[in-house]
Amino acid sequence: MTHPTPPPQGKPHRRIFLYFLWSAVFLTAALGGLWIYKNHAQGSESERSTRIAVLDRQGASFIENRRWHEATQAFIELEQISPGSELARRGRHRIEAGILEEQTQFIGYWTGQAAVELEAGRLDESLAAARQVLDKYPNEKEAAAILDQVSKARVGQSRSTDIAAARTALDRREWDSAISTATLLLAKSADDTEAKSILQDATTAREKAATQQKKALSLLAQATARDNGQFDQQALDWLREANSLAPDHKEISTRLEKLAAYTRTLRVPEDFPTLDEALAAAHDRDRIVLGPGVWKGPLVVDTAVEIQGAGFAETKIECLPTDGSAITIGPGAKGARISGVTFRHESFAVGTARFSVALVRAGSATFVDCRFTEASGHGLAVIEGGEAIVSRSRFSSNGWDGAAAIGKSSRIEIRDCEALDNFEHGIESWDGAAVVLVNNRCEGNSRNGIHTDSGLASATIEGNQLISNREFGLVLTSAAVGKISGNTARMNLLGGFVIRTAASQLPVTRNDATLNHGPGIVLEKGLSPASYATNTVSQNQGEQMISNADLSGHIPHDEEIPKATIVTPPTVPK
Repeated sequence: MTHPTPPPQGKPHRRIFLYFLWSAVFLTAALGGLWIYKNHAQGSESERSTRIAVLDRQGASFIENRRWHEATQAFIELEQISPGSELARRGRHRIEAGILEEQTQFIGYWTGQAAVELEAGRLDESLAAARQVLDKYPNEKEAAAILDQVSKARVGQSRSTDIAAARTALDRREWDSAISTATLLLAKSADDTEAKSILQDATTAREKAATQQKKALSLLAQATARDNGQFDQQALDWLREANSLAPDHKEISTRLEKLAAYTRTLRVPEDFPTLDEALAAAHDRDRIVLGPGVWKGPLVVDTAVEIQGAGFAETKIECLPTDGSAITIGPGAKGARISGVTFRHESFAVGTARFSVALVRAGSATFVDCRFTEASGHGLAVIEGGEAIVSRSRFSSNGWDGAAAIGKSSRIEIRDCEALDNFEHGIESWDGAAVVLVNNRCEGNSRNGIHTDSGLASATIEGNQLISNREFGLVLTSAAVGKISGNTARMNLLGGFVIRTAASQLPVTRNDATLNHGPGIVLEKGLSPASYATNTVSQNQGEQMISNADLSGHIPHDEEIPKATIVTPPTVPK
């Protein structure tokens, strides 16, 4: 049997050498790897720390500049590098606090701006400011509330515009337009008292205008039948009344011009450069045609002439308040007539003695389609037994009464007129003067709409609208004869009607007191409520009727007016 040959055997010392050689190699490799690993780990930690510091600084810079998204990303990365890092926690907290602060500042600024603009009535600007907030923060309650207020203000603003338009239509006698606007307002709010008032006034005025038109045509027919080519005072008076009732009726105005031409006509400035010169040359029944423009007073009319202006918007007579009344009707003017003119003072003079802007002293005059405005004293004063008949005219913004009649035998008749925003009463009589006041509107006066203290004289007050005056609609202090009927007092500050015992002889019937801020009717001691049962009182904030009232000292009496002369222009103090 053959055995295999064994491998050759090396020398023992060679094998030992190789063993130690390989061991040294392995050991060196291991130590080198360990060194390399350690150095790498140290480098990575250093880079990590550096990166954390960089991210912290970047995050802080982004926060400072309100770059919230970038700041958030920086601290997210920092958190990933160092989970649970205090730096990351503080960074996120600063971001949240910064965002909240910015939101608070943003909301505060734009909400405040919206409130300021709303208070100033700049609704578009207020809306835009509130939208700045709500577009970014839809649930912000204060901005939403302002937005709601803007919407309501727009409705109110629209209503105010419509009310103003309706009142302008009333002033222009555009009844259908006023009725249409008021009806639309009431469709939106059935309880709109102002719209109700306008609707009532416009409807009444339209019906009245239709009646007046019918009467005007009847007067035209009568005057035409009497026209024989010669002066006829009766026919001329009929046509003047017809023209007053229907001023836009062409046939009436043409016929009036024809009949008026039968008298002598003096034209200013064509025939005379000034109204003063025309008056000096005029005789009774002459007609002065006064062209457009501002004519200077003070003027004195002492003949029964007619002064025909180009319309109250075109023809104005004015003077300084210290010079006297713009026009004075003297004792010789028995039947003067003025139409289509505005009388005013150029400025305002204070003091206890002030001129009225128009004065009727002992004479008599008719005013048609005129304006008495911005007087230092009364708009129109009638004294010393004078008489004035006024129709289709307006007394407004005068320093005392719109119109006043003072003294025994003085008389004022006012029909279809307006007394607005005067600093005392709308219309007043005292010291024995008589009044006839029919179908007038007295509104917004600082005291009463009408105050009558006629003593033993008569007072006829019918169909007047007494609205929003600062005291009462009507104060009836004294009168011996006459009647008070069909008047409406509404929305006056202190109440509707006041009736004193010195007026107990007058029948006060079928008047209406409604929506006043005080009592509807106040009766002085001694007056029986049963005597006033036909009057209507409703929806007044005070008692509907107060009887047995002690009015001593509550309704002040105006001072007497001193006598006046033509040479020294008369004053009309209170």
